[in-house]
Amino acid sequence: MSLELAMRLTELFLAIAFIQQSLEHVFAAEKKLFWIRIFLSVLLLCNFSTTWICVLLFINGIMILNHFQGPYNGGADKITMLTLACLTLAHLAPSLLLQEYAFGYLAMQLIASYFVAGVAKALNPDWWKGKALQDLFAFSIFPAAEKFRDFSTQLLLLRFASVGIIVFELMFPLILISKTFLICGLVLAFVFHLLNVYFFGFNRFVWAWLAAYPSLFWFCEFVHKVVVRA
Repeated sequence: MSLELAMRLTELFLAIAFIQQSLEHVFAAEKKLFWIRIFLSVLLLCNFSTTWICVLLFINGIMILNHFQGPYNGGADKITMLTLACLTLAHLAPSLLLQEYAFGYLAMQLIASYFVAGVAKALNPDWWKGKALQDLFAFSIFPAAEKFRDFSTQLLLLRFASVGIIVFELMFPLILISKTFLICGLVLAFVFHLLNVYFFGFNRFVWAWLAAYPSLFWFCEFVHKVVVRA
């Protein structure tokens, strides 16, 4: 995948992610900030002056972070702002090399996001025992999880799922080995996010992480080309 195509796909998915997030706030006190975000996201979808739209979206994002005194929605907000920051820097970069650095940084951070999460879980005995997932199903405050409370009694199943999640996240950097590994890894990651939507209602995470996936397709090919040249 070319850098240009990867950046364009990132723009499209990121715009959808921003629109989805913004629709939750269009009638709230901070609605002006999010109506502006929706308007800019539509322009980004339409491929209108993308460099400066990215700059304006970044400024808008900083204003939203200031309003909520940080990324109030946790990981989804962090990954969307990271993706936007790297995309903006890639657009503003005066050379192809700096563009590659900016976009490559996004890919490396995305890989790290899964791997670090796996390390954190692996260091927690409750995850290996399935207790962490058990507590999540038993005490989750998210409305979507209420109909799955009975899952908290299926400790053997939850232990199996917990180990599977840990192994998957720890092995995620292996996606750089080949395109087959990359596709399999991203399919598993996407299914993982969809399951989080189904069980817990974490709907923001799907588009937020999907927006960064094109960087991995480009980065994987880029790394292989560098290795071949070496």
